[in-house]
Amino acid sequence: MHIGVLTLQLHLPGCRSLKEKRGRLKPLLHRLRREFNLSVAEIEALDAWQRAVIACAVVSNDAIHAQRVLQKAQQWVETTWSEGWVEDEEITVW
Repeated sequence: MHIGVLTLQLHLPGCRSLKEKRGRLKPLLHRLRREFNLSVAEIEALDAWQRAVIACAVVSNDAIHAQRVLQKAQQWVETTWSEGWVEDEEITVW
């Protein structure tokens, strides 16, 4: 069994409240769950308005498969998500 985790540090420009931040993140988290079958949660910077850190996790019997799924999710966020941008990312597979 292999567990893969993708950590994304996101910047949300122009966010003026935590409510607005949640409104921007909620569709992103839902889409990652639906499109890539990932477990997703906001893990850091919970009180910061213009910054978010989310983690995406996948469990697989193949490490290469876990790596590919997370890479596709990362690329999708970087190229498709229009509410902000990715400042940093990290993929770890155990």
